[in-house]
Amino acid sequence: MKASDYVGILTTTLMDSLEYYGYNPQDIYFQQDNDPKHTSKLARQWFKDNNFKCDHTFNWPSQSPDLNPIEHIWRHLKLKLSAYDTRAKGVHELWDHVEKEWSTFRAEDCRRYIDSMPDRCRAVNAAKGGHTRY
Repeated sequence: MKASDYVGILTTTLMDSLEYYGYNPQDIYFQQDNDPKHTSKLARQWFKDNNFKCDHTFNWPSQSPDLNPIEHIWRHLKLKLSAYDTRAKGVHELWDHVEKEWSTFRAEDCRRYIDSMPDRCRAVNAAKGGHTRY
């Protein structure tokens, strides 16, 4: 993915989500890692042009699943998919399995990961950015 692709996703998906939930870009904290497309001049300008506060846009270390709740959800999904007796025979069968397992996630499961963020941040700070139990 290029920086322009990333900005395209921000323009559509992020802004649509903010509008849907009634959030203002100035009032949220946006998390992204230090992937070059996230820190590109194009992306930084997009955040500025769309009224995101600079101090509300965090550049987190790359490859930091302990700081990103969705990574734990992906891991959970991968574990469920690996529990199938046989591998999917193609992309369509795999997609069927993914949809089936994704539908089993409950809001409480997602909330548990999100609610653990303060503890995760404290652990990363205590480890000075190193490995944590998360």
